[in-house]
Amino acid sequence: MARLFGAGMALLCALALAACGEEKKAADDAFKVVTTFTVIADMARNVAGDAAEVVSVTRPGAEIHGYQPTPGDLTRALDADLILWNGLNLEVWFEQFIGNLGDKPSATVSDGIAPIAIASGTYAGKANPHAWIGADAAMIYIDNIRNALTEHDPDNAAIYRTNAERYKMRVRETLDPLRAKIAAIPDGKRWLVTCEGAFSYLARDFGLRELYLWPMNADAVGTPQQVRKVIDGVRENDIPVVFCESTVNTDPAKQIARETGARYGGELYVDSLSEADGPVPTYLDLLRVTSQRVVDGLTAP
Repeated sequence: MARLFGAGMALLCALALAACGEEKKAADDAFKVVTTFTVIADMARNVAGDAAEVVSVTRPGAEIHGYQPTPGDLTRALDADLILWNGLNLEVWFEQFIGNLGDKPSATVSDGIAPIAIASGTYAGKANPHAWIGADAAMIYIDNIRNALTEHDPDNAAIYRTNAERYKMRVRETLDPLRAKIAAIPDGKRWLVTCEGAFSYLARDFGLRELYLWPMNADAVGTPQQVRKVIDGVRENDIPVVFCESTVNTDPAKQIARETGARYGGELYVDSLSEADGPVPTYLDLLRVTSQRVVDGLTAP
């Protein structure tokens, strides 16, 4: 009963604060976009420019799959004009969250992506949700964000269209040289070995074969069986480098490197941006750092 009372009070406080937010909104008439996590927020800010305010529900470095929204998250989102979310079973908490917001316009920014199915584990057969890490998929995300903004804020449609084209050019300028370097690697040497199978779209778009310890959101991670399977795969294919995702335990990947003689190539970023002073404060940084580390690992002497 105490927990129920506390939850009820939190919701009442959120509603009261939202009312104040509506008064402020009426004064400055700012179009407000709320996104479910930091990667989409940064993409949306680049498309929106100064024409809209963009905030993220989750903070830099947060684990987004099983995130538990707080009353404060609800408060920040109550005066949103548009909600942007990834879809593809990424934000398992989202349906209840948006239900608490009432009738809010929303858009799924992964619409139109050709999904890659998860091969095994609890989510076998479902779509791998990490589509934004793909070089080609990034263009679809930007187009979907632009379309959602222009639909719900048509007065600034020209700004959104111009910013989206400029942003897509910057993504291409970041990734095309790295894609070309990977294309120059002999086909049999183009492998991407990671801890979690979160980089399937990057692998597909860069023409890489993929090998990982565990599938997305697996119940068991870094088991002896998983490690042995990847050790065998690294040896059989003479793979020179292994990586790990930044938000998980890197010990299994380092063990594989030790036992096979491969290099440990470092941590790759996918789920979340860092703080402003961190290694990947923007989406372009995330794409650049992750892709460059893959290129460096595969092309090092």
